[in-house]
Amino acid sequence: MDAMRIIAASRRGLAEASTVHEVIVEAWQAQALAEAVGSHLAIFGPYEVRSRARGLGDAGGRSSGGLLRPAPRTGGLRAAQLTEVRDVRGALTGLRGLLREVCEALVNVVCSADEEGMYWTCVEAMDTADESSDRVTGILEKLEVRDRNLA
Repeated sequence: MDAMRIIAASRRGLAEASTVHEVIVEAWQAQALAEAVGSHLAIFGPYEVRSRARGLGDAGGRSSGGLLRPAPRTGGLRAAQLTEVRDVRGALTGLRGLLREVCEALVNVVCSADEEGMYWTCVEAMDTADESSDRVTGILEKLEVRDRNLA
C-alpha cells in the first residue's frame, strides 16, 4: 500500500481517537509509520536522501520501543502494509503533518494525565514524534536542494 493512503488512515485514526489509550495507539502507529517510510526511502528513495532517511527509520524504531505497546483495536500495524512511496515529497509532507498532529494530541493527554507513568510515556512519545518530524524536514530540505541543483 502506498504511504499516502496509510498516512490518511493514520490521520483519520488520530482524529477519531477519543480515549487516552486510543491516542497512545495512534502515536505508536505514527512512529511505526515514520520508521517504515524512513527505512523504505533509505533503500528505494532518491540517492541524496538515503542517509537522512536511514536516520528517520532509526528514530522511528527507537521510539516504538519506548511507547506503551497497546494493541490496535482492528487492522493491526498500518506501517506493515507499506509497499511503496509513489510521491516522496507528498508522503514526507503528509508524514510531517501527522507527526505534528500526534504531538498536539499528546499534549492534550499530558495535560489530563493523572498518573505519572502515563505522563512520562506521553512526554517521551512527544519528544520522539518531534525528532522524527525534524528528520522529515531535513529530508525535505535535501530534496529541495537537489531539485534546485537539477534545474
